Amino acid sequence: MALAATKSNDRLYQDLARSLLVELSSGRYPVGSRLPAERDLAVRYEVSRPTVREAIIALEVQGLVEVRIGSGAYVRRLPGEEDRPGFNVTAFELTEARLLFEGEAAALAATQVTDADVAEIELLVQRIAEENQDPNGTESADREFHLAIARATRNVAVFNAIERLWDLRASSPEAALLHEKARHANVKPVVEEHSAVVEALRARDPNAARAAMRAHLSAVLEGLLFATEERALAEARKATQARRDRYARATA
Repeated sequence: MALAATKSNDRLYQDLARSLLVELSSGRYPVGSRLPAERDLAVRYEVSRPTVREAIIALEVQGLVEVRIGSGAYVRRLPGEEDRPGFNVTAFELTEARLLFEGEAAALAATQVTDADVAEIELLVQRIAEENQDPNGTESADREFHLAIARATRNVAVFNAIERLWDLRASSPEAALLHEKARHANVKPVVEEHSAVVEALRARDPNAARAAMRAHLSAVLEGLLFATEERALAEARKATQARRDRYARATA
């Protein structure tokens, strides 16, 4: 049962979420029952597994399903007439945007950054390492690291755009939920990836800075996939090759 393509065909997960909402409303899956496995839904609706994940997260945000790590999605309640998926920016969309914008911002920053900027950014890497050691730690240093690089571009428009992307990470329920799942799965900012960006900035090398930032954000995507994948990360890579190809084309 393939989902009909929308005019833009860019948010297919919304169509799937609506289809699942209809199935829940029909009583096909009673409260407490388990939804079909991710791979089965992907085959039935002829969509990718990341599309299934995004659709399930949209329903989870509405309180309709509960996702249990390693077990699947279970129906918490049946939808009423007033229930409609409240679509926001997903964590995958947000990471794609960050990869595009922050990669170029890092390149620009490498041409404008001062020694003082580099010292500040390097200190933020140390704070990231400290937060990683705290079981109850936040990722505030990670945010400040990326905003410091945006500020180092000396371009207010660039800074405002990247600050807005980071604000969306917290304000979009879908994005916030998936990042929380990643944190609970012990997926944390990787110090070495951030250090590679710092070294490229220190060298005033725009190409290296761009490459280091893109590599870092590609790894962030891997972490999000890991946080929502029931099987090993290797299978997630295979199942999401089409999405990765899209990222590669967009950032070539």
